[in-house]
Amino acid sequence: MIVRPKRNWFSMLFVWSGSVLQTIIPQLLVLAFVSAFAVLTHGRILGEKIPLNTAPFTLFGVALTIFLAFRNNASYERFKEARHLWGSALIASRSLTSQILCYLPADGSEDRIRLVNRLIAFAYSLKHELRKTDPTQDLVRLLGEDAMQRLRAKCYGPTAILNEIRHNIAELQMRELVSETKLWMLDAQLNELGKTVGGCERIASTPIPFAYGVLLHRTVYAYCVMLPFGLVDSTELFTPIICVFVAYTLIALEAIADEISEPFSMAPNALALDAISRNIERSLLELCDRELPEQKLPDHRYQLT
Repeated sequence: MIVRPKRNWFSMLFVWSGSVLQTIIPQLLVLAFVSAFAVLTHGRILGEKIPLNTAPFTLFGVALTIFLAFRNNASYERFKEARHLWGSALIASRSLTSQILCYLPADGSEDRIRLVNRLIAFAYSLKHELRKTDPTQDLVRLLGEDAMQRLRAKCYGPTAILNEIRHNIAELQMRELVSETKLWMLDAQLNELGKTVGGCERIASTPIPFAYGVLLHRTVYAYCVMLPFGLVDSTELFTPIICVFVAYTLIALEAIADEISEPFSMAPNALALDAISRNIERSLLELCDRELPEQKLPDHRYQLT
């Protein structure tokens, strides 16, 4: 996720780091070449004039913009829901930790530490599952080597950790350290965390239909390639400038939609799951009056992972 300090309107015109411009420069150069070719040939290919003018491009451009806006809205809804789910995970983790600290007997400090560590491990395990990265280092740090080996054999690590937490709480209830009412309260927070896992898995396993993206991609590039031949008679030497600007707007919108439609990826505009997971860890450790790890901050490119 790109996190930059607030800038004035003029400096925003020249922002490079954090924009999608650097990823679409090859496409813009190709379209600039096509535009220059249209100017040099006066809109002819193999000596034949391309019978295009500005009228159909105006009508089609409006429809294409609406289509792009719809695609961006669909992508942003996935991004927003993903962030909402991780926010719910933070809230439920805090509530469950507070309940564990307040409702478990004071002499059960070892049980408290084990449960809180597993809650933190749950957040990191979910992050690694969604990003398809190796959770070994975080699980060893929080749970130990034996627990890590046991969890690595599981296909659904976060769910397995929640099951272990529920099993631990059930054992405490059987030892009469937790009443049935308190057990119900603790279990309700575990259910909320389970809903978070299911919601994140749904987003990760159900991308925007491929055919939908292909249609938009082809339409955008077809429009941008034909545009110079429709404008060359009216704009002449300014055709490359106008066409590259229009292409930048349309292709950049498509690129942004592609990035945010996969909110758990490592793309620059995806969710900062490393920072969110670290924030959950810091929040839970603070409730326990334990030492906090360093906060995750944006790097020199203003990117927060």
